[in-house]
Amino acid sequence: MTSSPVEFPLGFTATVGRIGIKSDRDDILIVACDRPATVSGLYTRSTFAGPSVLLSRENTASGRGRAVVVIAQNANVATGERGMDNAREVVALTAALTGCDPAEVAIASTGVIGRPYPMAKVRSWFDGASWPAVGVDAVAAATAMMTTDTHPKTSGATVGGARVVGLSKGVGMIEPDMATLITLVFTDAEIAPERLDAMWRRVIDVTFNAVSIDTDTSTSDTAVVMASGASGPVDEQALEDALHAVALDLTRQTAADGEGATKLLVVTVDGARDRLQARRVAKSIVNSPLVKTAVYGADPNWGRVAMAIGKCSEYTDIDQEKVVIRFGSQEVYPRLLPDAELEKLSGYLGGDEILIHVTLHTGGEAFTVYGCDLTEEYVHINADYTT
Repeated sequence: MTSSPVEFPLGFTATVGRIGIKSDRDDILIVACDRPATVSGLYTRSTFAGPSVLLSRENTASGRGRAVVVIAQNANVATGERGMDNAREVVALTAALTGCDPAEVAIASTGVIGRPYPMAKVRSWFDGASWPAVGVDAVAAATAMMTTDTHPKTSGATVGGARVVGLSKGVGMIEPDMATLITLVFTDAEIAPERLDAMWRRVIDVTFNAVSIDTDTSTSDTAVVMASGASGPVDEQALEDALHAVALDLTRQTAADGEGATKLLVVTVDGARDRLQARRVAKSIVNSPLVKTAVYGADPNWGRVAMAIGKCSEYTDIDQEKVVIRFGSQEVYPRLLPDAELEKLSGYLGGDEILIHVTLHTGGEAFTVYGCDLTEEYVHINADYTT
């Protein structure tokens, strides 16, 4: 996270604006490339996917694109044919503004479900917009995407002579099925569409697909990467490493900023028979309300971790006598600590980042997931969300 300016890579220009959907802050973002860019997009698998997801899935399928538009404070989900017509109009308005074809525009929306865009306000904003825009940096762009986020989320990396810059939003309704939230990553590296797509899928699988705030999969999850190619080709493994570093940083920021959260919770499961088993057990732990509330209260109640492992009853090869549970580096099961030593772990659990490390001893695979504690504030935020 940074409040210092983060410039976009070569070839990209961004602008933000204030439609006035729900508040008096910026709520629309457009990022456009000055040339055809290589694109990959991953989206929610929710059966209630919104028009933005459906349109973007169609428009990024070719692996080429020029622009992305994000509208915050309104998800435009479950709004029927009217919602799809409105999303298509926003795409067309964005294409006309930036000088590209509507089929080259991805769209993402976030906010309240079941309410159509206020199209009179949307059209009014586009009527007053101009392009080329006076560009804004990634921090301002990320700020325009926020809903209940407490701060903008950006990250950057260099790879050879190119740069990678990412921004994301999302702090609730987060249990991804594909990518997650709204995540936009831009690079000026040159790469073929099929290579970028394969790379993006691998990166998302171990970053945004490994985060969970509250087990609720969004109807609007969107993760798009665009490569302008303006800085030429770079080593592909180095580019994948840079994309991973940016995505992982954004993933950790997302988890730490979970609605009402006070702590980042990292769960690593290793010694698993395969990565699927490691992921399944780790998600069971990070999603457990009892584990999350224990972390919030700095209570070293390892029994709740054991409970969450035991819920994965489909894995009959997990033997409770062989499982090892640790808080940080301190083993708490099966080598039980005296009460006095266990109480000392309250200090560790009172920190900003908590690691729960479980070894299954069923094989040699591992997976790490990211989440947060569960607090009273989460209830307050979501009890009053639409009002």
